[in-house]
Amino acid sequence: MTTANSGFTLARRPLELRFRTLTLAARDWLGPDFVRVRLVGSDLAGFDSLGADDHMRLFFPEGPTDSVEALRAAPSREYTPLAWGEDWLDVEFAVHGDEGTAAPWAANAPLGSTVGVGGPRGSLVLEGEPDGWLLAGDETAIPAIRRFAARIPAGVPARIAIEVRGAAHELAIDAPVAVDWIHRGDAPAGSALIAFLESLVTGDRPGLAPFVFVAAESSIVKPGRALLERWDIDTAQAVVKGYWKRGEAEYHAPR
Repeated sequence: MTTANSGFTLARRPLELRFRTLTLAARDWLGPDFVRVRLVGSDLAGFDSLGADDHMRLFFPEGPTDSVEALRAAPSREYTPLAWGEDWLDVEFAVHGDEGTAAPWAANAPLGSTVGVGGPRGSLVLEGEPDGWLLAGDETAIPAIRRFAARIPAGVPARIAIEVRGAAHELAIDAPVAVDWIHRGDAPAGSALIAFLESLVTGDRPGLAPFVFVAAESSIVKPGRALLERWDIDTAQAVVKGYWKRGEAEYHAPR
């Protein structure tokens, strides 16, 4: 295995679990089915997210709440924090129709609407410098991919692959390498990304001991782990996970 020579580690770091009440302040459509929202509020003081793959839970009450208990009783979903400051937090949503709880809220909720934020309760932190990178995912992984891509030094071997429906759904990604946009068309989500991963051979490995991040619909896990085996990469030195599961609204991504 490549662990001994990897030059980096993945370390778990606990965070204080807090629940915050925030307000929807702005909405920015980045593509036909992808929106970034800004949440604001003084409750964000002390908010932090140490890992690019962190998850926080967003709560969507029907109106203002006056207790943590009422906030926690509202419908909720998990998302990755993208960027934040002392009193603001940006979150991105893939929006496909009017199904579900979070996406319709992100697309249609009036500015000023109340939203709750719980966590992150902990982080998986990449410490050190990989000698190569592979970042692969679907729309739901774009915030994490953005955060990981910001860490890639210029000149280090890297590959970024993102599955979307088609060319009209490609987004601007700030990265030191061009993004490989994989179009699935009308095929099931994840199928095109699986084919991409299965096409990678040992000679495609960026660096000797790269960091690998793969996240999409849960069917991606098996081919993602198979890629680690082909590339001789310890599973403890990579992140391969299902961010969502077809047909399960309440699926929780593994931590």
